[in-house]
Amino acid sequence: MIIIQCAMEMEAAPFLAELPSDHKVETIGNQQFHFGVDKLVAITGIGLANAAAGTARALMLADDPELVIAAGTCGGLHVDIQVGEIAVATNAIYSMADATAFGYEPGQVPGMPVSYNALTVPTLDRPHKTGRIVSADAFITAANVEQARGRFPEAIATDMETAAMAQTCYAAGVPWVSLRAVSDLCGPQAGQDFHIDGELAAEHSFTAAQAFLQARG
Repeated sequence: MIIIQCAMEMEAAPFLAELPSDHKVETIGNQQFHFGVDKLVAITGIGLANAAAGTARALMLADDPELVIAAGTCGGLHVDIQVGEIAVATNAIYSMADATAFGYEPGQVPGMPVSYNALTVPTLDRPHKTGRIVSADAFITAANVEQARGRFPEAIATDMETAAMAQTCYAAGVPWVSLRAVSDLCGPQAGQDFHIDGELAAEHSFTAAQAFLQARG
């Protein structure tokens, strides 16, 4: 079974529209789990703790989970990424974790890998960038964007869930991919040219996930 992890109902909406109208829904705490024939759509809530808890619950609820897909929206971090593009993760890391005083790498949680590798995604037939995703319970804004870019120059996008989802998948031995769409650019830019509606970004993410699954067979 494929697990689709979304933080918000808005991000999950295109996936839910594909499920039967009478599909099973299970609510645990503040999280919803929608069951299809071969997919489980998990609406986990925003933030690292919600993503980790929701992914762990989805992995326990799913029938023979084989893959977790992070879907929805993200912020564009790399200077070359554009609004509307799909940020395809090669790996995920915590942008705010710092145990460097004890010899760990920036972003590394003690006792865990430096980062969490994603399943390789074949080239998508839609605009995308491939690279590292950084996650934290803090927004990257004009005030701290250069610090984030300096610390993780290879990072293409940022969000508040993927690294925690990836760590949970790592612990469970289940592969994952992240196909979030850039809804806005981190940094000093402003105006319509630098953001799109979340619903539109969610639709971009949905079509990328569908294309990936179809190519995967």
